Amino acid sequence: MTVAMGTLKAGEPVFYVVDEHEHAEGDSTMLGFWLYLMSDCLIFAILFAVYGVLGARYAAGPAPKDLFDLSLVAVNTSFLLLSSLTYGFAMLSMQQNRVGAMQGWLVVTGLFGLAFLGIELSEFAHMIHEGATPQRSAFLSSFFTLVGTHGLHVTFGLVWLMTLMVQVRTRGLIEANRRRLICLSMFWHFLDVIWIGVFTFVYLMGMLR
Repeated sequence: MTVAMGTLKAGEPVFYVVDEHEHAEGDSTMLGFWLYLMSDCLIFAILFAVYGVLGARYAAGPAPKDLFDLSLVAVNTSFLLLSSLTYGFAMLSMQQNRVGAMQGWLVVTGLFGLAFLGIELSEFAHMIHEGATPQRSAFLSSFFTLVGTHGLHVTFGLVWLMTLMVQVRTRGLIEANRRRLICLSMFWHFLDVIWIGVFTFVYLMGMLR
């Protein structure tokens, strides 16, 4: 690396790099995505904190025991955890350059994600039908906000998944697509970790109150 010195004005030296070293392709993408995940962690940390403060304020309305079907939530949790496993199989297939197998595992991952969203939406619809709307109590407001935000992330992940499948189909496993698949893998596993927190903190502890 060569450093040169010039002058902007008389007596005012300025240093700059003449030959800057090269950066590996994709480094900035991965760093930027890690920063995004950290910001998402902060968002969910705030939502968990809000639920921790408001989750027991029912305003004489329904409590978790009156609303939650723990067996159904457990099934839904298993769908999301299995989707993380199938995405892992997709990544292994990608490393082996088996495009067809990778696409197949991504389809299975997407189906598990859709099943998860379907059950979550049916749970929301049932609660609203019973009169347990977000404005009914502080508990319900914080519940819908936390769980709904996670559901929006899963929806975004599914759109991203389908977009990548189309890109791989048209352009193959080029370096950019591999990098995008790795980023989505990090995002998908992150959603799994957040949901484990939701399942434990919201549903399990809610049923024990």
